[in-house]
Amino acid sequence: MKRTSIAIMSSILLFASCKDTTPEKKPEPKMTKNPLLTEWNTPHGVPPFDKIKSSDYLPAFKIALKENQDEITAISESTETPTFQNTIEALEFSGKYLSRLQRIFYAVNGANTDDTLKAAAKEITPAMAAHGDFVNLNAKLYDRVKAVYDQKDKLNLSPEEARLLEETHKRFVRAGISLQGKAQDRLREINKRLAKLSGDFSENLLDETNAFEYHTKDKKELGNLPASLTSLAVEEAKNRKHKDGYSFTLQRPSINPFLQSSPSREARKKLFDGYAMRANNDNDNDNKAILSEMATLRLEKAKLLGYESHAAYILSDNMAETPEAVYGFMDKLWPSALAMAKSEREALAKKMKSEGVSGTFAGSDWRHYVEKVRKERYNFDEEETRPYFEVNAVRDGVFALAKELFGLTFKERSDIPKWHKDQQVFEVLEADGKHLGIIYMDFFARPSKRGGAWMNALRSQMNVDGMVTPIVTNNFNYPAPSGDSPSLLSFTEAETLFHEFGHALHGLFSNVKYESLSGTNVPRDFVEFPSQVMENWMSEPQVLRMFAKHYKTGEVIPDVMIKKMKDANSFNGGFATVEYMAAAYLDMAWHSKTEDIPTDVNAFEAAAMKKLGLIDEIIPRYRSTYFGHIFSNPVGYSSGYYSYLWSEVLDADAFQAFKDTGNLFDPATAKRYRKMLSMGGSQLGMDLYKGFRGSEPEIEPLLKKKGFK
Repeated sequence: MKRTSIAIMSSILLFASCKDTTPEKKPEPKMTKNPLLTEWNTPHGVPPFDKIKSSDYLPAFKIALKENQDEITAISESTETPTFQNTIEALEFSGKYLSRLQRIFYAVNGANTDDTLKAAAKEITPAMAAHGDFVNLNAKLYDRVKAVYDQKDKLNLSPEEARLLEETHKRFVRAGISLQGKAQDRLREINKRLAKLSGDFSENLLDETNAFEYHTKDKKELGNLPASLTSLAVEEAKNRKHKDGYSFTLQRPSINPFLQSSPSREARKKLFDGYAMRANNDNDNDNKAILSEMATLRLEKAKLLGYESHAAYILSDNMAETPEAVYGFMDKLWPSALAMAKSEREALAKKMKSEGVSGTFAGSDWRHYVEKVRKERYNFDEEETRPYFEVNAVRDGVFALAKELFGLTFKERSDIPKWHKDQQVFEVLEADGKHLGIIYMDFFARPSKRGGAWMNALRSQMNVDGMVTPIVTNNFNYPAPSGDSPSLLSFTEAETLFHEFGHALHGLFSNVKYESLSGTNVPRDFVEFPSQVMENWMSEPQVLRMFAKHYKTGEVIPDVMIKKMKDANSFNGGFATVEYMAAAYLDMAWHSKTEDIPTDVNAFEAAAMKKLGLIDEIIPRYRSTYFGHIFSNPVGYSSGYYSYLWSEVLDADAFQAFKDTGNLFDPATAKRYRKMLSMGGSQLGMDLYKGFRGSEPEIEPLLKKKGFK
């Protein structure tokens, strides 16, 4: 997701800080033997992952929760006249250990989980939801916040202080502080239940994904699968206790290349159906009842809070503002995207028929024939490009781009503890050598890691009692090196690295006072903008030549290959847009309902896609039962998956600002862009954008980019 970059457990809204020291330093909790509850004498205050055990998290949470409850009680019971300092800032600075724990636990549990962490999550997640209600539904606390808010015009606050006050007050209101009696009791029950269900959804999805295997001894079924990926399939078979043969899983580095290369329609269909039916097989890992209940509870909660739908509630705090605005925006693009996808389908079906293959062209055939049509039309074979996208070379490419644009350098640190041996850790330095932050990069797929790609902030920037610098992570699911073969990426996989690095820069560039307004703490439909901007540079020949070099020979990617690659990538753009938009529409279908959430999940999904006119050969990028973006978190991307497309309007327009200068690395434009990112959530998203661009974004650059105009 590409990733979840907004503060973990955003629904909890603790207003807590990741700061290593607060303005009034508090004593360590009594259980100081637990490394999660001590001050860290590590380089730049990174977590001591070499000392932290999975069994440390649950007891640490119990202590940190009690500590924060005492802090909140002290603020709410104070007899002092409420002020910005003793109420708003006191909330902001509370929960030192709890905030730190949240960030680390959810980052590690997502990227390197085990049975102990899974069991801990079942207790921690509902407990955190209940604690969120303890804070946000605390009437005495809100009375103090409101007392400060009511005199905001007389307080002579700085713009950022005023923003913190506004956001603090708004979060109490949106959390349901106005509800009384049974209504508030019901809200607490809903929040606790949603927390549990979202955890169950995630665990089911991970278990279901890991359980699937397609094993074959027939090498012919692999087609022209690259040697590096063939070696991985051999290793996977051994890991699954087969004496020989090849095993393929539902992890994207395994399934997608197989669907592209295998000549066996039967084998492709088994893998395709396995992916499309995840957590939808009426077994112990089935998610249909879970997601239906989640949608029902979200609607009930929205109505308790005075909104007609969950989408109306969520979007009221986003740039889009209303479900009607989201539908209106997507409806402008859908017809062109669908028409393009239908044209692509005709070309693919024609190619299959020309090979004498009988039967109807199907979704499991799509990726296979895309590669054949690209080769036929453009003399392009994606496998020829993989040697130019070795994972460390692509990493160096984003580093080089960051240096060209912003003067940054990246120093690998072998002295910093990691949560997994595959992680790489870098110190990020300004042009003058000043420390900016730390970035962890975790590239390879494994059973303990959830699917997709994402960024975490292990510590967010703040500057209250001295600068606290950020610590961020980038997480991927790339094919691991195997034998003598390094990890070689497709163009799309390489593009994902640029995308997630854009999120990392958003966190690293933050330069605000308060942690809750820093980094990626911005509206959901703004958060994907900085990541997608980076993808624009990825495909520019000038940038490709900086890093795309053959891993064996060192040869820079030839211009003729760049042209063929760009031409070939223009084909199948309809599929990519339709697959994504179908999922965005599905998200809105679940969450814009105002009554009667269906229990027949498959029938509801089918009806929603039929209404769109989605062709049978394309399924949503995420079907309901494995739509982790919207169901793996009490809130997550629910009613917000459209934001990738919304952000594409911003990113296409923003990149045009660089192109208009005639210099893709224009220093003045880069400086304005960095300033925008440095402000985090201290201003409204559109105000930030207009500060950079001078006006609201135009949709024309996106239409041209997608070939719709």
